[in-house]
Amino acid sequence: MRAVDLIHKKRSGESLTAEELSFLIEGYSRGDIPDYQMSAWAMAVYFQGMTAEETAHLTLAMAESGDQVDLTSIQGIKADKHSTGGVGDKTTLIVAPLVAACGVPVAKMSGRGLGHTGGTIDKLESMAGFRTELSREQFFAQVNEIGIAVIGQSGNITPADKKLYALRDVTATVESIPLIASSVMSKKIAAGADAIVLDVKTGSGAFMKTLEDSEALAAAMVGIGSQVGRRTAALISDMDQPLGYAIGNALEVEEAIAVLQGNGPRDLLDLCLALSAHMVVLGGQADHLEAAEVMLLERLESGAALAKFRAFVAAQGGDPAVADDPGLLPRAPVIIEVIVQQEGYVLHIDAEQLGLAAMMLGAGRAAKDDAIDHAVGLVLKRKVGDSVKAGDVIALLHAREDSPSVEAAMQRVREAYTINGNKKPADKPLLLSVVTAEGIKRF
Repeated sequence: MRAVDLIHKKRSGESLTAEELSFLIEGYSRGDIPDYQMSAWAMAVYFQGMTAEETAHLTLAMAESGDQVDLTSIQGIKADKHSTGGVGDKTTLIVAPLVAACGVPVAKMSGRGLGHTGGTIDKLESMAGFRTELSREQFFAQVNEIGIAVIGQSGNITPADKKLYALRDVTATVESIPLIASSVMSKKIAAGADAIVLDVKTGSGAFMKTLEDSEALAAAMVGIGSQVGRRTAALISDMDQPLGYAIGNALEVEEAIAVLQGNGPRDLLDLCLALSAHMVVLGGQADHLEAAEVMLLERLESGAALAKFRAFVAAQGGDPAVADDPGLLPRAPVIIEVIVQQEGYVLHIDAEQLGLAAMMLGAGRAAKDDAIDHAVGLVLKRKVGDSVKAGDVIALLHAREDSPSVEAAMQRVREAYTINGNKKPADKPLLLSVVTAEGIKRF
């Protein structure tokens, strides 16, 4: 078997077998297949696509390139959630304890933020003492004891995917749905969950900008899950404006705690309930979504979900008192008002620009090894559909006094808002569609 023959075969629009894809991935991982041949193959995939079966075979080959976590020692059907990345997306901090409070174990590996999207691990580390590195024995024992653990991704999970993604990033082959889908799902499969719920973002603050592309990606990922025997569903959610009001690590933890306390933003709560309901059904604790939502609301109202969050934080070395007093979280020394002079309604918010503004303040990282400031970020005071008049505050910047980027961040926030006219825009739904093995259903 030769790489050049497989490149030619894919370039011609033919399908590759499981053995051929394993040969490519194993050879590339070992260094036997050079970058120039793998980039030629990736470009062939970009133009010719892959069948669902091919994509599943590729996913398994990448999952098998490194460590695979065996969760069989954890009781029950283990559920995981993955977001394709967005601005203000702190759903894991709410969903994980909420689902665990319903009896579905959550054994989750999460990543750090890069660019304008935040990372769950960075948010968790906003809490002093919180440990995101546990041994496998500690990880398993904690899930069996309290039903939840969230840790950073192992260094040897899907090394082939890391190597291939770095190549795609410099060869203009990132925007290939089969390659994106296999990249995401290889990590989820290697992490060992029985059930996977995907939150696929669409819009200005998302990687996939159109609903059609987002649904295609979701369908590809659900197809992979079905092919490899994992219970999988995907929700398409709007990211044309940030989720909730807070952007930045400690600020987002505070907002997540507000939801668990019963005081959080409605859009954030609604998305968390939808994701959690699918996890509870796939995890075998409810027969249908309506019953799952009733169960979830009861766990919120009774305080059981907040108690689970408190136990989770304590188990991983953080101060559980933060669940009752978010003032214990890091605080930026100055809060700066962003004021506008326009009048009318907020018609649109460019979520990506707000994410970049928070990054400029120090809340995110441009490169993988950059340090971040957990205290800084921004809190929105107006969202789409809200009315504004000259002199109104549209956002608060939480910043360092000596930050050289404050003025530029303020300008970026102003430019992210489109304010015009005297007619309130029509409400846009947060949840746009759901994708399961049965197909796509739009709301």
